[in-house]
Amino acid sequence: MYRREMILGLAATALAACEPQRQLGPDGLPVASVYRITDNDKAAVQFRMLDSVNALRSKAGVAPVQLNAQLNAAAATHARDMSIQNRPWLFGSDGSSPLDRARRAGFPGRLLGENISESYETELQTLAAWMSQPDTRAVILDPNARSMGFAWYQEPAGKLWWCMNMGSDPMVSQPIASVAF
Repeated sequence: MYRREMILGLAATALAACEPQRQLGPDGLPVASVYRITDNDKAAVQFRMLDSVNALRSKAGVAPVQLNAQLNAAAATHARDMSIQNRPWLFGSDGSSPLDRARRAGFPGRLLGENISESYETELQTLAAWMSQPDTRAVILDPNARSMGFAWYQEPAGKLWWCMNMGSDPMVSQPIASVAF
């Protein structure tokens, strides 16, 4: 019995030595490392986000979305522009709105919403943050959405500017209904 415990203990020690050591900060917690996205990672990051969004939409009982090249272009333009402005907000440096950017990019459907973020977090951490807020969660789970645009801009120091657009199916696009007060 003692021999078996000794062997298991040595095996556990050997496995622990294989784990990469993380640098600890003054608070004793691991120091965050920069999440780098290379050009080779672009498709993987976009499809990881798409799969995650569709899993959340499925759980909510709404139809899946698919990536849309025009909405991706509008999102990429705005992510870079937010970096240039050094602030996460919905308006472009030229005064453009999310609707303007979607139209400029040639999206034929109706833009339903845009989520933005400034962070050092991964795309899935950003999605989790968006899902924790009622307004950004509503954009992700909008039952009318059929198209998604998702892009980012990463500064040399590692800061990420994320942008997600949700749009309707261009074939069933209808004007936004007026709201009576």
